[in-house]
Amino acid sequence: MFDEINEIQVDPDGYQHRWIDGSAMNMPVGKVVCVGRNYADHAKELGNETPDAPILFMKPATALTSLHEPLVLPEGQGPVHHEVEMVVLIGKRIRKETRLDHVRFSVAAYGIGLDLTLREVQNQLKEKGHPWERAKAFDGAAPVSGFIDARGISVRQDLGVTLELNDAVKQHGHTGQMLFPTFELLSEISQTFTLEPGDVVFTGTPAGVGPLNSGDKFTARLGNIIQVFEIGRASCRERV
Repeated sequence: MFDEINEIQVDPDGYQHRWIDGSAMNMPVGKVVCVGRNYADHAKELGNETPDAPILFMKPATALTSLHEPLVLPEGQGPVHHEVEMVVLIGKRIRKETRLDHVRFSVAAYGIGLDLTLREVQNQLKEKGHPWERAKAFDGAAPVSGFIDARGISVRQDLGVTLELNDAVKQHGHTGQMLFPTFELLSEISQTFTLEPGDVVFTGTPAGVGPLNSGDKFTARLGNIIQVFEIGRASCRERV
């Protein structure tokens, strides 16, 4: 389906979509569309209501970084929270699409990612009625794993979404718990934002979000059968 996605030469200093084996994908790096409160237990833990429709926000391409590399966390802006999520890499344009079979065959690949959040900054912005970008869309705020070809995965399965931090499970849920399932979610997003090849969609996080600190060791997993897991160490960068 996406056989034209082959290995290419890339800028070693910039983010590039990659397969789980580390080989580069011939795919542009696009925007990141995120979904808030797609797991009821996560909405509850933050004291939020369960939404009737997907809550959407975006991050720029500069927020993308690789989970294969040590994370560099912002410093001096309060706690940085982890939110582990299944991520979807778009392979073909999806625009105002309602046919779920067409949506399905427009997905190139799946992976695991962290929606990093400056929680205190976000709460302050919410109190003022301001947008969240300073808390959610900073450089490096969307680390993702290498991707698994969509042809090898059925997201109709109940895939586990798990984050272990310093050998303790902090977040664990299943894609079957998503309030808005994958293909329905992509269809809904496409009614507002055209999804282009190379765009990434973060599909929401289960309960258990919390701080990620410098020196922490973490493992993020999407299911057991596809073995998407990353181990890294976080470090801090000073705000300039």
